[in-house]
Amino acid sequence: MSILSYDNNRFYLDGTPYTILSGAMHYFRIPRAYWKDRLLKLKECGFNTVETYLCWNLHEPREGTFVFSEELDVGAFLDIAAELGLNVILRPGPFICAEWEFGGLPAWLLSYPEMELRCNNKLFLEKVRNYIRKVSEIIRPRLAVNGGNIFMIQVENEYGSYGDDKAYLRAVAELYKENEIDCLFFTSDGPEFSMMTGGTLDDLLCVANFGSDVPRRTAFLKEYRPDQPIMCGEFWGGWFDHWFESHHTRSTDDVVKCIRDFLETDASFNFYMFHGGTNFGFTSGANYKTKYEPTTTSYDYCAPLTEAGDRTELYDRIRDLFKKKFGNVPKLTAKETEKKAYGKIELCEKAMLFDQLDVLSEPMLSETPKYMEEIGQDYGYLLYESEIKGPRNDWQMRADVVHDRAEIFVDGQFKGVFERWDPESQTRADIRLPLQKGKKAKLQILVENMGRVNYGHKLKDRKGIQGVGFGVALHFGWKMYPLPMTDLSGLTFREDNEHSSHTPAFYRAFLLIPDTPKDCFVRMNGLTKGFVVVNGHNLGRYFNPAGPQKTLYVPAPFLKQGENEILVFESDAADHPSIEFLDAPVWD
Repeated sequence: MSILSYDNNRFYLDGTPYTILSGAMHYFRIPRAYWKDRLLKLKECGFNTVETYLCWNLHEPREGTFVFSEELDVGAFLDIAAELGLNVILRPGPFICAEWEFGGLPAWLLSYPEMELRCNNKLFLEKVRNYIRKVSEIIRPRLAVNGGNIFMIQVENEYGSYGDDKAYLRAVAELYKENEIDCLFFTSDGPEFSMMTGGTLDDLLCVANFGSDVPRRTAFLKEYRPDQPIMCGEFWGGWFDHWFESHHTRSTDDVVKCIRDFLETDASFNFYMFHGGTNFGFTSGANYKTKYEPTTTSYDYCAPLTEAGDRTELYDRIRDLFKKKFGNVPKLTAKETEKKAYGKIELCEKAMLFDQLDVLSEPMLSETPKYMEEIGQDYGYLLYESEIKGPRNDWQMRADVVHDRAEIFVDGQFKGVFERWDPESQTRADIRLPLQKGKKAKLQILVENMGRVNYGHKLKDRKGIQGVGFGVALHFGWKMYPLPMTDLSGLTFREDNEHSSHTPAFYRAFLLIPDTPKDCFVRMNGLTKGFVVVNGHNLGRYFNPAGPQKTLYVPAPFLKQGENEILVFESDAADHPSIEFLDAPVWD
């Protein structure tokens, strides 16, 4: 491919003036079978570049164990982009934010008590060095200088929103160079002096991230860096959703006006997101400004391509703008994926969580409750169990730390829930265990990791519960069952139509598809909170009282002709539960 360079005002591709028209999509949020479809739709809209992050936590799930195959074969994704003639802006991190769990950092980093994140900390940089060394093996042969299509690489991500350790930024840049990554490096930050000051390096291209007021934002960037071309590293055409919020939408006219402003000044930009996709499994992150705000499973982002990859009115309007500006865009050849409503299925097979612990987990003993990271767990749930002996006073139960949602059971009976985003939930639950002499009770606390913080200064977001006690006294002596929910093959189900009690349970059903599977969306009726697994693919979390997302996307590649196994884990209450396969998403 071609080499990208720049002078005071313009980018050049092999010496020819060039405007970067980039669209963001993340291979890890798209089923591999759809990579080419989504990239082709980007190309046919008129974009010349694709931008993607790399996820350290997916590629090194356990320290020293790297994965770059199947759905994580990022090299194959980049090669498809090359086949289509798309250049690549690569953002490998190590931190990426992206509303992704822990901002892409691996959870095992938090198992080190002395670890300091995103700074010139010797231990942290040692782990970063190992990661960059490995990903460089994928990147190096695909660099533009080596005949590939990667012509820009970001150093870290929006660092000025986190800190101002220039020695750290320099160290990351040098690690890439140390691994023979010869490319145009850049940093990206918000268009404010404080962010730019903390997050930029004088000798690297500086781009700005914003979603509105293009003339003012680009003028600021030109004032801050008069010796470089103007580029918006993330033009936010939409936004992401948290649970308990309304679904974010944006006026097409508003977005089109912003893009027109870019084109009228020949400014380059990266449309974030061109296609958002899905936070499958337990990969969605969380924000924390004044309180903890977990992100939904859908990352639709109100993008030109929907979560299911369908073109929108915005797609057509952007394509028209490019055609008017540049005189030509590729013909439309990519097809929309077919959708089908497969109907409703009752959930009659059930497996109670507390009855299945032996096949799901190996218990661990500790005097005090441990965080997930301390026992080598990254995602999912953690069950804490202990015996409470009498005589005891009528003291209220408390927990000093709840990360993120804790359901309390006494002798198998639900007593209340502590929620991190609602500090008053402990007071409202008002859980007490008065016991007479010689009496005892089994206390179980099921804690759910709803996503580590992915932005800001609260990144050290360990998961679990701490400081459990009654009144002013702590309680010691715990058994812990790690429940990552990755292997559910050993569950034993039975027919059960009694569903109204608040008891964590798995449900199983089968969907028969007589012909070629189609994309669909599954809605959980009579269910409250949990996740859905289709043929071994974790579709992600649902949270019906919270909204705004009421359905989960089911890509056709996750289905098969014939019998499809559907597993639902419901942590709360289920009242006549069923699942319904629809041909369109539902938002609250």
